Amino acid sequence: MAETKIHSSAIVEDGAKLADGVVVGPFCIVGADVTLGEGVNLASHVVVTGRTTVGARTRIFPFASIGHQPQDLKYKGEPSTLDIGSDCLIREGVTLNPGTEGGGMKTTIGNGCAFLANSHVGHDCHVGNNVIFSNNVMLAGHCDVGDFAIIGGGAAVIQFARVGAHSFLGGMSGLEQDLIPYGMALGNRAYLSGLNIVGLQRRGFSRNEIHDLRRAYRFLFAAEGTLLERVADVAEEFKDHTIVMEIIAFIRAGGKRSMCTPKNGGEA
Repeated sequence: MAETKIHSSAIVEDGAKLADGVVVGPFCIVGADVTLGEGVNLASHVVVTGRTTVGARTRIFPFASIGHQPQDLKYKGEPSTLDIGSDCLIREGVTLNPGTEGGGMKTTIGNGCAFLANSHVGHDCHVGNNVIFSNNVMLAGHCDVGDFAIIGGGAAVIQFARVGAHSFLGGMSGLEQDLIPYGMALGNRAYLSGLNIVGLQRRGFSRNEIHDLRRAYRFLFAAEGTLLERVADVAEEFKDHTIVMEIIAFIRAGGKRSMCTPKNGGEA
């Protein structure tokens, strides 16, 4: 079993749980209610506090603030939590906040995520697996981000928005609506600009799957009829196409935000 190493200048409060192989670097602070999984590495000047769990082999870089009370003026000290998965990369200056009573009491982050410098995850958010936040991404409270989503540098996502799996939000965009799975959105305010074709190709989706997605996208965002009518038509025609039905399920599930749509008849 790997040895746990705590630098002499670090502070690990009584009650903190550190698994085998944890490294706590210079000038780090680990709070009493924190749990660090096997092989977690805090480089230096990292603060992990609150009721926070960090999964195995996650690496956290200097000046990250993990688990401090949420930036919600309604927060009254309730015992909410932050749960971070394994094999995540959390770079310099990242802030990850726990939940609140008004949002389910927990923030969750999946496995294999990368949060680049100065990105932020607000209270009561739920981030899936293998998600990438580029530098300075701002995710407001109560947002959901699906697996393999990528958010470009400096982008901002409004509270209660949903970002679908395998989607891409361009850098410097301002997203104030829900972004469908496999979709790509750009601009401030962001509009749906097609499908994340490059991402799909990189992740091994077949040509037939991408072709089906393109056909379904054109039907869903055609000029004729209402969105609900088009959803019903696509659901019937593509009922045996799993990835198309993921988009249908996302739209039907709804949320507090409207759906991000194309402008000027954008193509997939």
